[in-house]
Amino acid sequence: MSSRVGGVWAVLKRNRTKIWVGAITALLVLYLVVSFQRSLLLLGDANWTAKGIGAAYLVLPAVGAWALIRELLFGARTEQMAKVLDAEGGLPEDNLPRTPGGRIVRSAADAEFEKYRLEAEAAPDDWRSWFRLSCAYDAAGDRKRARSSMRDAVRLFRAESVGGR
Repeated sequence: MSSRVGGVWAVLKRNRTKIWVGAITALLVLYLVVSFQRSLLLLGDANWTAKGIGAAYLVLPAVGAWALIRELLFGARTEQMAKVLDAEGGLPEDNLPRTPGGRIVRSAADAEFEKYRLEAEAAPDDWRSWFRLSCAYDAAGDRKRARSSMRDAVRLFRAESVGGR
């Protein structure tokens, strides 16, 4: 019995990010459904002001659903690219020194970043270099540029996948 619990715990620990994404997605979907239902109730009201608010309130579920789908696809494609890079042996190693609190030492991340920046400049049409540059941005603490670089990697990956078929 103890080994079964240990096995379940290991699976939960290994998949905790996916579990959190699933939980947050479920909560957002619940919110979108309730928002949609409330907007329909307002649209059914006899008062024109309520109808106007109901029509405006319909925008929230539409934007929320679009953002949710976009982010889930981004995550799935990022994971797919990571699996390809891992199979090729091209994932950047996480060997940067860390502070006692577990954060990456910024100066080391900045020095490592330069290597990946030069790689991306040398191969601007290779999604692999943009993926690694995104990881370097993330390690350096620049989440906005990390996300932008990863979006570039996804765009190039999708173009390669479509062109390769």
